Amino acid sequence: MIEVFKTNVQEVEQSAMIVGKLLEHFPDSIINFDLEDCDKILRIHASSISNRKIIDLLDSYGFHCEVLL
Repeated sequence: MIEVFKTNVQEVEQSAMIVGKLLEHFPDSIINFDLEDCDKILRIHASSISNRKIIDLLDSYGFHCEVLL
């Protein structure tokens, strides 16, 4: 399954830190950012995804994150 999120992450360094933290919780996932997109897209490809956990994790680091519909 693939889930796409809109974020307010701006910097490559921030995205790298977030990907590392997300991989701690979802180790078998493929996670990447598209910071060129106006919605600063976060994509997660995993067998199971907890949207709430992802949103809460980004929130704990001071970033906004919402499921992109």
